[in-house]
Amino acid sequence: MPLYRRLPKRGFSNVRHTISYHPVNLDTLNEFESGATVDAETLISAGLANGKANGGVKILGRGKIDKKLTVKAHAFSKTAKEAIEAAGGNCELIVSAAEKSSTESQ
Repeated sequence: MPLYRRLPKRGFSNVRHTISYHPVNLDTLNEFESGATVDAETLISAGLANGKANGGVKILGRGKIDKKLTVKAHAFSKTAKEAIEAAGGNCELIVSAAEKSSTESQ
């Protein structure tokens, strides 16, 4: 067996620095009443998001939203943010502890 195959593989791995979000689509937000405030805890208690996502919740733009909601999440896609604001709602960004520590160290 050649030497390069016997040696252990080493190098850079970006796994430690990635943030994984639990995706939630717009069409699932129609489950809530108009004027409600929807945050990560509300989504987890409703069964729409998994509580194990270490990066938080990201709202994605699949589907249509018909209700005026105040949505608090860790990340938004561009189309989701536009759709929520077009329906008369608000998008509020939650800053996680990992993001705070990375911005403070820079």
